Amino acid sequence: MKKYIPLFVLAVFMASCNFETPTQFSDEANAAVLTSLAGEEVIFKEVIAQYKGKKVLIDIWASWCADCIKGMPTIKRLQGEFPEVVFLFLSVDKKNSAWKKGIQRFQMEGVHYNIPTGMRNGAFVDFVNLSWIPRYMVVDEMGAVSLFKATNSSDKSILDALKEI
Repeated sequence: MKKYIPLFVLAVFMASCNFETPTQFSDEANAAVLTSLAGEEVIFKEVIAQYKGKKVLIDIWASWCADCIKGMPTIKRLQGEFPEVVFLFLSVDKKNSAWKKGIQRFQMEGVHYNIPTGMRNGAFVDFVNLSWIPRYMVVDEMGAVSLFKATNSSDKSILDALKEI
């Protein structure tokens, strides 16, 4: 009997956890403040709303992140394969100078914003449960999140989400 107790506890825990993947950004995440390259504050919801009708690949990265940099050639290849997709880069660099230098150094083409609260604090990073970067998400043409989490640029789920009609 005692050997079944841990299994029972695990079953109860799993049943009580919510394993659903969000398909919409929370109100708090939508209200998150980002910084533009020009230094202007903008709300995430306003940024993403500009691209309704287009697919958006969100790449959460930092200039100091070795895995982010390692994944960039794959992202550049995807940009060539999917020119109709908007590539939205959200940096979690704490210093704007490091963020901007990273964009230039790695010749990153796309739309760029900084998450000024970094990767450990803030409504947006809390919503996506950001514990590792890079982090890739795909938003479909209607504004729904079609891919919530990928941490490797060569993850097949990214390609599948970009191909999805």
